[in-house]
Amino acid sequence: MRTYARRTRVPVDQSRLAIERLVVGHGATRFYSAQEEGRALIGFELADRRIQFAIQFPPKSGRGRDPEQVKKEMFRALLLSVKAKFVAIEAGVETLEQAFLAHVVMPNGQTVHEHLKGYLAEGYKVGKMPPMLPALGGA
Repeated sequence: MRTYARRTRVPVDQSRLAIERLVVGHGATRFYSAQEEGRALIGFELADRRIQFAIQFPPKSGRGRDPEQVKKEMFRALLLSVKAKFVAIEAGVETLEQAFLAHVVMPNGQTVHEHLKGYLAEGYKVGKMPPMLPALGGA
């Protein structure tokens, strides 16, 4: 599988700053980022919602790709993803809340995705999903 930004030389800090500038430019009132072994967090407040992205880095191993290069690629991909969400919002394809819903932080500290992922997985597993196309005409 081909990785986006596979040959990027853009440092992680530069991508993080570009994300911050992007979200602040779209009205974010707060921004935070943190990194620790194996993961990074990027968060901001926008339109009275706290939005958080968690990036899980692949485990370091003696074999394979350079872990720092993988981090660079992942931050470039996150920047592209956030840009795309703002493009969709500006075009009227979706609302801000629809675009970022999975990453909205709930009062219990979980994102909407973290809260619902088990419920969704179980629904698909046991086959309790609505039909692919809903009935037309309110039938």
